[in-house]
Amino acid sequence: MAEEWDSKPVPSGRIARLGAFGRLAGGVAGGVLAEGARRLAEGERPKLRELLLTPANVGRVADQLSQLRGAAMKLGQMVSMDAGELLPPELAQLLARLRERAHQMPPAQLQRVLAAEWGPDWRRRFAHFGASPIAAASIGQVHKATTPDGRVLAIKVQYPGVRESIDADVDNVATLLRVSGLLPRELDVAPLLEEAKRQLHEEADYAREAAQMRAYADLLGADPAYVVPRPDDQFTTPRVLAMNFVDGVSIDSLAEAPQPVRDRTMTALIALVLRELFDFGLMQTDPNFANYRFQPETGALVLLDFGAARAVPPSVSAGYRALLAAGLAGDGDAAREASVAAGFLSPAAATRHRATIDRMIEVILGELGRPGAFDFGDRAFVGVLRDQGASVAADRASWHLPPADLLFVQRKISGTAMLAARLKARVEVRAMVERVVGALAPETSGA
Repeated sequence: MAEEWDSKPVPSGRIARLGAFGRLAGGVAGGVLAEGARRLAEGERPKLRELLLTPANVGRVADQLSQLRGAAMKLGQMVSMDAGELLPPELAQLLARLRERAHQMPPAQLQRVLAAEWGPDWRRRFAHFGASPIAAASIGQVHKATTPDGRVLAIKVQYPGVRESIDADVDNVATLLRVSGLLPRELDVAPLLEEAKRQLHEEADYAREAAQMRAYADLLGADPAYVVPRPDDQFTTPRVLAMNFVDGVSIDSLAEAPQPVRDRTMTALIALVLRELFDFGLMQTDPNFANYRFQPETGALVLLDFGAARAVPPSVSAGYRALLAAGLAGDGDAAREASVAAGFLSPAAATRHRATIDRMIEVILGELGRPGAFDFGDRAFVGVLRDQGASVAADRASWHLPPADLLFVQRKISGTAMLAARLKARVEVRAMVERVVGALAPETSGA
């Protein structure tokens, strides 16, 4: 059964979207003044950050960004997947709401978009076209359709104005984060913002995504563990992506599945990430849970949404290989040096906070060195790392932004770990890494 979606038009013009950000800023400012006045009347002296991140303001930001969709909503989702449990609770709540939001275009707006892409008589090309979307996301919404010759298609329709608004939306969201104090002023994020704009422009090019979908289908071949849809050239345009409809259930639904099912599914997904990183040289870097479906009858993973697929530079693969090899060997010094060489750590942080970083590495190596399957449901070590890292994060002189290529790859790895934690999967991660990296730890190599 199709889900019920809220119907709100997407502001498509630059002036309309700028006005939406202006209203958002005004609403947040009004909320700050009202809450500040209330707390002062009660004898409190609240900090600005506390006033900005009230539940009311969190709601305002989530509501407005979810209506804007496009890059505004996408960036919020990206940050929530990247930072995971390390975010302030208020921001985590805001971004979680963004992941859950689902608005659809009103029918009149959908009609205008499809008429512009396919012509005014486009409905005659289908035996059936579902009026309500079966999925809605930040850049587009998906409809199910049947052609006169019986082909069942999933058709992703891009929201109007999304492509044209990417640059301004990214800048506006960055400004909101800076004003809130959640994006440190000392951190030079300009290179990352430019890379985010470039990737979002690529994600908004559905002809490019169709090519990436074919590339993945060819790379995976007949592997029964994965299913990749095939694009349909007859209906695909730069703003409409048509593909054969592939059935499956939400990956989240596996949270109640038997343990072996969860373990096999996450083993297949982690194996895919390792192949992307070390074999394919190509990675789908958006780990949104909605990009995966599961087929109970076959146990196969359905892979969706290839707009964020990007090349993995050899230097990034080599950096991860060195880091994983050090981890397998239990060599803390080599792991720290590999982290700096790859760009995870700045030399300043490694020098100024060496003892703390070494303790964090020791925790990670201890987890990696445990015999048997890695239990992603056991999250105790995450809190330890968060506590250890607090002093490093508080030292502004040590702040460091890793290279964009590294960040996008790590985003996929972190998001995959989050899904494994959601499913409480147990996976033989160490054995998988040993096979891929080709480096055995001393205790298993006979040394």
